[in-house]
Amino acid sequence: MRIIVRLARGMIIPLLFALTLFALPVAGNAFVAVSVTVAPPLLPVYAQPAIPGPGYFWAPGYWAWGPNGYYWVPGTWVLAPAVGLLWTPGYWWWHDGFYGWHGGYWGPHVGFYGGVNYGFGYNGVGYAGGFWDHGTIRYNTAFNNIGSAHITNVYNETVTTNNVAVTHVSYNGGEGGLTSQPNADEQAAEHDPHVQPTALQVKHEHFASIDHALLASVNHGRPAIAATPRPAAFAAHGVVSAQGSDAPHKPKHPAGKPKHEGDKQHDELPH
Repeated sequence: MRIIVRLARGMIIPLLFALTLFALPVAGNAFVAVSVTVAPPLLPVYAQPAIPGPGYFWAPGYWAWGPNGYYWVPGTWVLAPAVGLLWTPGYWWWHDGFYGWHGGYWGPHVGFYGGVNYGFGYNGVGYAGGFWDHGTIRYNTAFNNIGSAHITNVYNETVTTNNVAVTHVSYNGGEGGLTSQPNADEQAAEHDPHVQPTALQVKHEHFASIDHALLASVNHGRPAIAATPRPAAFAAHGVVSAQGSDAPHKPKHPAGKPKHEGDKQHDELPH
């Protein structure tokens, strides 16, 4: 398989460095293109773990690319790095003969994420799962699993996004891809100041990249770890599997189970 990695301005990166880059998350607006012959797999179907507590936003799972092909990065609950910031998921995009990855980012508004219906409030356009209200997050119980968490600032509103297909397609453009284009609000959000994924989000993707069972070639698009209650907590209570997956998978790598459950000791509320 021919592999070429390009940055946004078309610079070719040597293969050795490229393979190293695959194991790292893509920051902010960076665009990394991988010349491969297959599109990203369909998004798996899975339930959302219960939210750990107030201050968390849902970051949906996605397919990432590594030296051994596509692998699943589980959805997870993430503390916003600062009050007022919202998460825009990354997405795959077909352009000029290759699939490119636009990395997710934090910002004051939710931007374009390819029209991909990640679910749980990310229905292809914007985010219907909640919003900031005087320094705290109000959660829409129509899209969030509140579970037993002590969260009282909730509401229930079912939102239907017009012109967004209900599909599990995970990329925009190309054969079989989504055809969504950014609307005016999403174009404006592109010019907002953006914040890179948090350190725990980086750690979360790294753990996924070294878990053999999360390779699409191994799990056939149905990962046993589809979502986690906190970043990098791959062996914590509350991990959920995709529909149709095999028996629950327990990571053998010691990194798969943090020394303190769910890395809770590193969680800091936004300020």
